[in-house]
Amino acid sequence: MKSKPLLRVLSGERVDVPPMWLMRQAGRYLPEYRALRAEKGGFLELVNDSEAAAEVTLQPIRRFGFDGAILFSDILVVPHALGQDLWFEAGEGPRLAPKLADHALDSLVAAPERLEPVYGTVRRVAAALPPEVTFLGFAGSPWTNATYMVAGQGSRDQGETRRMAYRDPQAFGAIIDAIVGMTVDYLARQVEAGVEAVQLFDSWAGSLSPAQFERWVIAPNAAIVTGLRARCPQVRIIGFPKGAGGKLAAYARETGIDGIGVDETVDPVWADRELPAGMPVQGNLDPLALIAGGAELDGAVARILDAFGDRPHIFNLGHGILPDTPIAHVEHLIRIVRGQELGETP
Repeated sequence: MKSKPLLRVLSGERVDVPPMWLMRQAGRYLPEYRALRAEKGGFLELVNDSEAAAEVTLQPIRRFGFDGAILFSDILVVPHALGQDLWFEAGEGPRLAPKLADHALDSLVAAPERLEPVYGTVRRVAAALPPEVTFLGFAGSPWTNATYMVAGQGSRDQGETRRMAYRDPQAFGAIIDAIVGMTVDYLARQVEAGVEAVQLFDSWAGSLSPAQFERWVIAPNAAIVTGLRARCPQVRIIGFPKGAGGKLAAYARETGIDGIGVDETVDPVWADRELPAGMPVQGNLDPLALIAGGAELDGAVARILDAFGDRPHIFNLGHGILPDTPIAHVEHLIRIVRGQELGETP
């Protein structure tokens, strides 16, 4: 672990130069990704091709030298493994069927073998990564995956799922429990295949009231952490409840995670003050600031580095990198964080 700065930070060590990676760093802003995607066809075809998915995972490491490599996959492989059909509509996003707003959970037939290509990807990447790079696996958190499973697709306010959670908490709780169980096994298998840390993505955590957040975000994520640690006590776990805002501190205290991801809407000074002392924090540059470049980018980076300067910190975006991000801005960002350059981006 001494040669892996990201793992050192997740173990509670503050280092002078924060390690960094970027959410969605393997993706559409890279020409080499676009070329491979065009060759392989659809997104799911790429995810389920272990050789190609490993290549996508490694592309940003070769180009930028990030401290962490994030597995190339999708959060919805877990609903797929629970028995729903999964496909992507061009220009519209993912679809799942049958949607659980209209069908009972027990109508699904679990198919965990659908996850085998992911483990193949992990093994290939683990064998190819430079020794100083930490390999990050991931899964969608139960609430976020449930919103897709219930509605059959993404939505603006997750209203259909929120209504179900209020109307029939027992049935909705069964969906959550099924996701928890599959996710623990999925992440444990990733660790066994070679990942060293994992991130739980709760992209829609911000849509819940405080009581519902406790029930459908904190409690299920705590169950995943407990279950995963029982099987893989060495693994480090990052929780990322996007949009949690003032509920971040409770999430950090109650889930048992090692580090917490902070989105771009959170003031880093507030986060440093309110989050548990000494807990590693990851974040939280606005992806649009990275696109804008210039003095705004430089100033935003400086504020984040200053706010988290006295605690373990992993530099990252507040959410995924956007497809129209200039590569030159990413290169400049890396040089700033690593203390190699000052001044404005192009």
